[in-house]
Amino acid sequence: MAANSQKRNPVAIAFGDVLRAARAQAGISQEALGLACGIDRTYVSLLERGERQPTLSTIFALSRQLGVAADVLVARTGKALPK
Repeated sequence: MAANSQKRNPVAIAFGDVLRAARAQAGISQEALGLACGIDRTYVSLLERGERQPTLSTIFALSRQLGVAADVLVARTGKALPK
């Protein structure tokens, strides 16, 4: 089965939505965020599309650069999950 045809994880999708909103709020591009976190811009894009799930260390790096506490990103993700 091709990777694109597999169903994406709801947690990954919710985190992606939260990440995209936080990045937009911070007024930072995917490229600038990736560079500041030491990750590739394409990985930021994959995260925002819910195609990848970040490690804990990546969540902390993203939160530092976005000015949003890691626990807040996780809480927002929980609230964004489908009921």
